[in-house]
Amino acid sequence: IHLSSIKNSVKSFILEQYEERRYFNPQKLRDVRYENLPFCMRVLLESAIRKCDGFYIKTDDVSSILDWQMQQNQAEVAFSPARVLLQDFTGIPAMVDLAAMRDALAKQGVDPNLVNPRCHTDLIVDHSLQIDYSKCAIQSPPTPTDESHGAAVRSPAGRPSPRGSSSGGHCAGQRPGHRGGCSKASCSDAPSGRSAAVQIENTPLLCPFHLQPVSEPETMIRNQEMELIRNKERQQTFKWYFNSSFKNINVVPPDINTVHQVNLEYLCQVVQEGEGFIYPDSVVGTDSHTTMINGLGILGWGVGGIESEAVMLGQPVSLTLPQVVGCKLVGTINPLATSIDIVLGITKHLRQAGIGGKFVEFFGPGVQQLSAPDRTTIANMCPEYNATVSFFPVDDITLQHFKHTICSEEKLVVLEDYLKAIKLFKSYGDQSEDPQYSEVIEMNLSSIVPHVSGPKRPQDRVAVTCMKEDFINFTHSLNHSLNHLVTHSLNHLVTHSLNQSLTQSFTFILMMCFRFEVVGYGCATCVGNTAPLPESVVDAIKQGDLVACGVLSGNRHLEGRLCDCVRANYLASPPLVVAYAIAGTVSINLETEPLGVNSEGKDVYLRDIWPSKEEVNHTEENIVIASMFKELRSRMEKGSTFWNRIESAESALFPWDPKSTYIRCPAFFSKLSKEVCAPQSIEGAYPLLFLGDKVTTDHISPAGSIARVSAAARYLQSKRLTPREFNSYGARRGNDAVMTRGTFASIKLQNRLIGKTGPKTLHIPSGQTLDVFEAAERYQRDGVPLIILAGKEYGSGSSRDWAAKGPYLMGVRAVIAESFEKIHRNHLVGMGIAPLQFLPGQNADSLELCGKERFTINIPQELMPRQQLTVQTSTGKSFSVTALFENDMDVAFFRHGGILKYVARSLLL
Repeated sequence: IHLSSIKNSVKSFILEQYEERRYFNPQKLRDVRYENLPFCMRVLLESAIRKCDGFYIKTDDVSSILDWQMQQNQAEVAFSPARVLLQDFTGIPAMVDLAAMRDALAKQGVDPNLVNPRCHTDLIVDHSLQIDYSKCAIQSPPTPTDESHGAAVRSPAGRPSPRGSSSGGHCAGQRPGHRGGCSKASCSDAPSGRSAAVQIENTPLLCPFHLQPVSEPETMIRNQEMELIRNKERQQTFKWYFNSSFKNINVVPPDINTVHQVNLEYLCQVVQEGEGFIYPDSVVGTDSHTTMINGLGILGWGVGGIESEAVMLGQPVSLTLPQVVGCKLVGTINPLATSIDIVLGITKHLRQAGIGGKFVEFFGPGVQQLSAPDRTTIANMCPEYNATVSFFPVDDITLQHFKHTICSEEKLVVLEDYLKAIKLFKSYGDQSEDPQYSEVIEMNLSSIVPHVSGPKRPQDRVAVTCMKEDFINFTHSLNHSLNHLVTHSLNHLVTHSLNQSLTQSFTFILMMCFRFEVVGYGCATCVGNTAPLPESVVDAIKQGDLVACGVLSGNRHLEGRLCDCVRANYLASPPLVVAYAIAGTVSINLETEPLGVNSEGKDVYLRDIWPSKEEVNHTEENIVIASMFKELRSRMEKGSTFWNRIESAESALFPWDPKSTYIRCPAFFSKLSKEVCAPQSIEGAYPLLFLGDKVTTDHISPAGSIARVSAAARYLQSKRLTPREFNSYGARRGNDAVMTRGTFASIKLQNRLIGKTGPKTLHIPSGQTLDVFEAAERYQRDGVPLIILAGKEYGSGSSRDWAAKGPYLMGVRAVIAESFEKIHRNHLVGMGIAPLQFLPGQNADSLELCGKERFTINIPQELMPRQQLTVQTSTGKSFSVTALFENDMDVAFFRHGGILKYVARSLLL
């Protein structure tokens, strides 16, 4: 079959019918290379065939993927995922841009309801939770204020903002026939001020002394209240999207669950259905741990803000065909090893193998021993060993998991039949189904023993049997004696598992006697929003010069992230967190030393109470998972009381509040016209900055706190905000005025125009040294275009949308550098900024550029991908650069002034 005709005849040829559903079957190409492809590459191929339109996705993309063995690490292909996943911090700029696009079209007399994501998008509000209240540390934060009116904000149910005493769960009464009251401090009458209206549904616990329900932990309610008060404007914005006429957008309210749990437990489909077709589910998300979904056989990975926005608007993701490393699992799992132990073992193994930027796909008989949650845990950690994805093809275990979760019996049959028809179903015990990989790494599961990770980095594994020695060595390295305090933290999925799978009396004892509690549902601990320790404890640590130690079941434990005074932090599986809590110390060998003694004075060891892998899997699949999914669906349908009380207009256009300092209509569409002008040469441009090598996105667009002496601070002060109310750049991503002023505001910026570190530059015409924003503002006022000169790896580091949006709003038309980080190059193109590369062997120094010249860049009207352009300077020099537009799509975006204007104009025609 000649692939050049796939857009027409071949697409028709491979189209098949399943009952009333149609699908594309790559097997009908009858090409032996298909069955040799890794399963993750088969997903890419199906998508390329289905989406092939000759512009976004071309026949060359299909041909390259099919020829993956020869094209890996060479061919650039386009991929259109089935959906986009956003969390609130990175999602709000995209949402604001869509609202601004609607405004722009309405001003042109076009129906604003035409502006909708072209790719289904889910936005989960989960990243704003901070832990102010806990049993061990009740904080008293200043009463938040409503910036619009300056008055103290009252919490829902008419109560003042919470502050003061701690409270755990409360027993609702006495057990009949039981004389006297409950003597436990945690078991008392519910406070009279508690309103039933603010309770959130959760699996109840029973007081073992009264056998009466225990109320929702007060600390959780208080933390949720504070989240709502702090983020009032942002929550109102999300509520507008929730209520508005946008199509293809689904907003998941706060207090439901974390973005990844909602993705796994509610949003994933494995096989999508739309417009009469069925096709494999796939996703890109604005978080590096989007990869968790690969454990269920759904291809997905993390992308930056502009990339996700581009996919929302119909543009595919561009990627170089990756190498795919096959990770073969053999052997039998140690009875005491958990999925955390397995993933830490795999992390170490793959990190040493150097698989950065590659796809990993698991196969071999050992995979059959891993439950679906095991696989998602392993896939979740792939950023720690620098893989792009860690893919587990669907098998019988995956189907059994879906039977308890998202699938009806009818859909389960469709799912299985379809995946088997297109060879996306895997029998791990059948070696004849094993595809060809770039390389194979074998791992014997028998070699894995229980480990923790720490005390500083996730890749530093410590066998549980060596924990005591490791901690002692750590304290010695700090020249400290062995005096320590231990804190413990369990993640929220864990709390549901405990409530459902353990006896309620034991759960009560765990949560009350060992001081575990539910403080909220969000990414608080992993992103560093956990509560500080009580001041008395902090004082004792400092005065005694103690080495405090934390044990947690999260995925990040950098020094100071749990608490700034906790210097040793160990990642551990949830049962090990409980074990160390029972022991009360990490200075213990859990294999040879007892956890404690029973009522008969007999030593009790960890092995005496540790369940088998079979027991855990059975309980997990048959009890925990089904209940967890049922509760999540209930939460999704009802929403939280706080969310339901938020008022928001139901309108096609967003009701912008001119007083808001968090949400503002951006200026991306200020000069939108129906006509597209031919590419214009950049004439007489001044360099805004003259930078060196490895300028990161943190240098370009800081995400941290707003300095009191900065352009952004002056703007906020003009809005009558005090420094305490500045918050961070990350929290104000929905305000272009703040973010543009924060562009190049890093104190570590090295600008050769001024010869020192800081967020300053030289306004060349006047010779004045100004804040970068002020200089750009003056250039724009005078109608002078701007460029940036840079060295190698411009835009490296974390993907950040405002690292391209900010320079665009400053008037930067082009960046001339020795090399670009790939994602940032894509972002520049997406905003209409030309990424221009010095020719090999040339740079600003070799061309003897001082950075004070004026530059004219000749851009032809018939601009072509990777075309060489001529640059002339005011001093008479001339040199060539390569325009890093990789394809016709890139050129089209540049001609339109970026993807936002490209999409808006397509709706104007």
